[in-house]
Amino acid sequence: MYFLGIDTSTTSSKALLINDSGEVTAVASTPHTLQTPKPLWSEQDPLEWWEAVSASIRSVLEKAGISGERIAAVGLTGQMHGLVLLDEAGNVLRPAILWNDQRTQSQCDEIHQIIDREKFIQITGNVALTGFTAPKILWVKENEPEVYAKAKHVLLPKDYIRYKLTGEYAMDKADGAGTVLFDLKLRDWSDEVLSAFEIPRTWMPKTFEGIEFTGHVTAEAASLTGLKIGTPVAAGGGDQAAGAVGVGAVEPGIVGLTVGTSGVVFATTPSALIEPEGRLHAFCHAVPGMWHFMGVMLSAAGSLQWYRDTLAPDISFDDLLNEAEAIPAGSEGLQFLPYLSGERTPHPDPLARGAFIGLTLRHSRAHMTRAVLEGVAFGLKDSFTLIQNAGLDTITQVRASGGGTKGALWRQILASVLEVELVTVNTTEGGAYGAALLAGVGAGVWPDVASACKACVKLTGSTLPDPKQMDVYRRSYKVFQGLYPALKSTFGDMQ
Repeated sequence: MYFLGIDTSTTSSKALLINDSGEVTAVASTPHTLQTPKPLWSEQDPLEWWEAVSASIRSVLEKAGISGERIAAVGLTGQMHGLVLLDEAGNVLRPAILWNDQRTQSQCDEIHQIIDREKFIQITGNVALTGFTAPKILWVKENEPEVYAKAKHVLLPKDYIRYKLTGEYAMDKADGAGTVLFDLKLRDWSDEVLSAFEIPRTWMPKTFEGIEFTGHVTAEAASLTGLKIGTPVAAGGGDQAAGAVGVGAVEPGIVGLTVGTSGVVFATTPSALIEPEGRLHAFCHAVPGMWHFMGVMLSAAGSLQWYRDTLAPDISFDDLLNEAEAIPAGSEGLQFLPYLSGERTPHPDPLARGAFIGLTLRHSRAHMTRAVLEGVAFGLKDSFTLIQNAGLDTITQVRASGGGTKGALWRQILASVLEVELVTVNTTEGGAYGAALLAGVGAGVWPDVASACKACVKLTGSTLPDPKQMDVYRRSYKVFQGLYPALKSTFGDMQ
């Protein structure tokens, strides 16, 4: 018995097969193209996603040497927040507007004029940001009325793949919350928000918990993918929620930490907790009856990549980190602000800038390297601090993934700054693996998501905080916290 996880990300469509022991048996990926028709715009053709998914499914079946008859269920994940508009017949009306598209700031402002900001946070758990789906719908209404007039269905990227696989309009509750058209506590569409923005309720698909089946593979989809007609398709979850399942961050107290180009802190909550100012994203989890907080920093490992490419292009990452290991914790007073692409959490400020602060003649390249690692760790601690202050006060373990956590030095810095055990796990395929596990739970192989994770996600390493470093980092973090407020007023003048 096999389960198929499909991840429609920004860069590619991945198909991943696991067996009923949770072992990955084959992976295949097909790339996507990205369109930027205007500055700050980001779009993709949903039909290209479907072609890529079909190709990846055929490829993964071939690699595994099995037929689609062996696939017991399919789980879906993918990039969050993207707007796919369909007409009554299910035809795509325009290219999808993606999560990283920045055209909708005026619509975000309009949302908070229509619904008071504090009230909007209390309903949806979030403030309106350009990445979310709701302002994209309003942008189409105001700028492409001929498209808006034909619209009958609103889907997100993975849910368009669901429609092509099953013919059904459906969405999971985690991704539904990410549209900011959801009532977070009720785990379903908010009639109040939809009505305020004059978005017809009939446009919004029925929502499901991550493990629930939402439809079955049609004859047409079977012929294109090699799957069996009637194969059930689980609701799944957005890439961050499914990725949390993939590393076992499915219970309160276990936090997922991804240190890739950007950084994500993902904390499961047992109820619909809300950060009062909306500085954290608060969404439903792909785990039934659970919610989560999410903090996002825009330049995590990307800060180290920039630093190395710009200031030490001829030095390997390993050599840079070996140099930095000889520098004491705190980098002898040198601080780095990691806001190279602006910032999202806790400072939703596109004008924020990066900086080295506190340079002296004493400081060397090794100091600067370590300061970058520590600055990113402090930026991630900002999200942990908000999460704890918002009600999830006990964090027992951090499950780390992403390229930035491969080095022992950075793991030690993160553990000591966050003051918690940092562990690595055996699963490295992220959302696609989590989607496959959700499908397996839906099929009854595991009784619930927590049981699936305990059976399949194994710890491969542990890094404990260093008490001496912790004392230093507590002092350094207080300095770090004061730097953005001190410099904020100058960022807007830097053109």
